Amino acid sequence: MSTENNRVALVTGASRSVGKGIALALGSDGWTVYVTARGEVGTGGALDRTAEEVTERGGRGIAVQCDHSDDGQIEKLFGRITEEQGGRLDLLINNVWAGPSDGYAGFSQPFWKRPISDWDALIGLGLRAHYVASVEAAKLMVPRGSGLIGNISSFGTRGYLHSVLYGMSKAGLDKMAADMAVELKGTGVTALSFWPGLVRNERMVASGMKSFEGFSLDDAETPEFIGRVVVALANDPEVGKRSGHTQITAETALEYGVTDVDGRQPVSHRAAFGGGTLY
Repeated sequence: MSTENNRVALVTGASRSVGKGIALALGSDGWTVYVTARGEVGTGGALDRTAEEVTERGGRGIAVQCDHSDDGQIEKLFGRITEEQGGRLDLLINNVWAGPSDGYAGFSQPFWKRPISDWDALIGLGLRAHYVASVEAAKLMVPRGSGLIGNISSFGTRGYLHSVLYGMSKAGLDKMAADMAVELKGTGVTALSFWPGLVRNERMVASGMKSFEGFSLDDAETPEFIGRVVVALANDPEVGKRSGHTQITAETALEYGVTDVDGRQPVSHRAAFGGGTLY
């Protein structure tokens, strides 16, 4: 059972990359962190390692196998959190994602040459599953009068990035946070959307690539940098004033004095995607 000093988070899609980085940053801040992925738990796999590292950092990592394309499994996940944490959930980070069936190669063709089944991953998992999880999280947070729901979105909302469906899904996440904030007003629950810059994740490092979509990996954000920004916001008693808005991780980091793990200050991609104000 969690206590008032032991905040509880759920990070979906946390076996690697951004999800893992966020989970580890929360672990360093002492959180109990539920982490999910489709793979089996208890086998020493990637999700188990994430949970173990969260615990090693000083938090408590709990790995849960969950296929977020299945509403029933999402509901069961929240049922478990309710039972084990007495109905407490302080933070939900919607991060789970899947690309086209043939991976990033699926972003090399125009939409009319792609199978309609791309929709199932990029919209069904990349948008719908986040909505379902947010519904379940709100059921726990609103009665307690506090909580933060965050969507990992992308600059693909503002400018073309990867594919038509990718942009649609990310724009949907931003709009979802904005409109949820309207309905959550006065409840004490905050809804945000996040735009990381280029993320230097495990796959990119292993590939040996030097740049991606015109951005240098040397200047990219680490997954844990995004997590540090999330922690800073979750610890801010005034975070509710930001509800409904999109947070560019590099810019929000400057506001809170957050640096990357190597002490760098990643640069915002706002100008590269047209500049202008955010909602």
